[in-house]
Amino acid sequence: MFEQLVIGFMTIAEPTNFLAVLMGVVGGMILGAMPGLTAPMGCALLIPFTYGMEPVAAITMLVSLYCGATYGGSIAAILVHAPGTPAAAATTFDGYPLAQKGQAGKALGMACISSFIGGFFSVIVLIFLAPVLANIAIKFGPAEYFALAIFGLSMLSSVGSKSTVKNLLGGTIGVFIACVGMDEISGFSRYDFGITHLMDGISFIPVMIGLFAATEVFRQAEIGMRKVAIDRKISGLPSWKEIKSVKGTLLRSSLIGTFIGILPAEGGTVASFIGYNEAKRFSKTPEKFGTGIIEGIAAPECANNAATGGSMVPTMALGIPGSGTTAVILGALMVHGMRPGPLLFVQHTQEVYGVFAGMFVANLLFLGLGLGGAKLFSQVLRVPNYVLSPIILVLCVVGTYALKNNMADVWIMLICGLVGYKMKEYGFTAAPIVLGLVLGELIEISLRRSLIVFDNNPLIFFTRPWSVALIILTVLGLCSPLIRSWLDNRGNGKGPALSEAGESED
Repeated sequence: MFEQLVIGFMTIAEPTNFLAVLMGVVGGMILGAMPGLTAPMGCALLIPFTYGMEPVAAITMLVSLYCGATYGGSIAAILVHAPGTPAAAATTFDGYPLAQKGQAGKALGMACISSFIGGFFSVIVLIFLAPVLANIAIKFGPAEYFALAIFGLSMLSSVGSKSTVKNLLGGTIGVFIACVGMDEISGFSRYDFGITHLMDGISFIPVMIGLFAATEVFRQAEIGMRKVAIDRKISGLPSWKEIKSVKGTLLRSSLIGTFIGILPAEGGTVASFIGYNEAKRFSKTPEKFGTGIIEGIAAPECANNAATGGSMVPTMALGIPGSGTTAVILGALMVHGMRPGPLLFVQHTQEVYGVFAGMFVANLLFLGLGLGGAKLFSQVLRVPNYVLSPIILVLCVVGTYALKNNMADVWIMLICGLVGYKMKEYGFTAAPIVLGLVLGELIEISLRRSLIVFDNNPLIFFTRPWSVALIILTVLGLCSPLIRSWLDNRGNGKGPALSEAGESED
């Protein structure tokens, strides 16, 4: 294996292949930083240009674009509160507040370093454990996916505002939005109110752009269009001490992201939310999350980039795409004569290890480009609001329209922006709605498929090992805040109780 990996790096070192990786990373970073332009879209548009290329150069360009776009989404999320990609939605929670404190350079640097660590970790896992992990992933059926989605939904109690009731209400709204459109099992249309466009459902991207980016534009307009967004010294990169302080979070998010990425049809968005929530759950100061701390950036960015390598595991080992982007890459593999599956590692050994080496190099390249450009990127914050806000709104409209070339998506985005703007006045946040929308379809489809396959027997969720394990984690996660609060109250009340007892004895 070591010799094959060396040959793979030698293959990538060829000028044509290295240029393909560089173009993919740079193009992905630009694509990811623009709201609405996603990695699957970029890969799909790029495939026709790879027809005349060698297989290694073609696939590594697409994979490099995937890696670059996943990191690039954090740039807009941190600077202008507009997640460039769905996977960067959780990065806005602490990234944007930290940038508003004049520490945009630190936020961008932490996002870049975390992305590199997550991506690097997942590539190592991809190389050494792909067949083993693929066998685990294939054991996941509808019952396991339902349990996983419920585990993700259990985060609603802590992701978003401080009010659990408001978070749960927001998550419920997100799940309801996910139910709009054609029922995938019965074929009947639901909640479309006779509007043809809604028969296909409400896409995630217009809702996300509206709730995050458009809402922020409207909020800045209310504050005053002639005020500068930030007028203070912009910080440098994070220190070594700050990076070491989140090493536990980086390791945990790398494991979470890789595991979630391996599961077909999941991906970086779910991984980033779970990574963020687990970081908050294990933190000694969970109340600081959402106020602008580097741990709140490290967790989601490490997780969503770890999902890139993880999602390549089922794609290459089983021929089952692990995400939307890898579904496009799967098609590209077949176009270039590389049929995914167990035999891929035998019949196309040099090409496979060339792709592995290309992912290593792609992560190194966006690390260098990201750290080198952090100070430059952060200068965006010095642009006055009366210039920056219209530009952001135009990018929102263009990115949303480019999704399906349909103005209905643009209206959905603007409506969500206005709704999000009014929600903030009543203490609601966008995160629970986005999380509910991401998991809503998976919850419904997995639940109904499980009940159909097992004769409407709900006990099936408690008879399958992985499903039971995830349900136990969900219960523990929901109870952990109550247990921690009870322990804190007990500890605080122990001293006074003994004191009062002593006084009564006297």
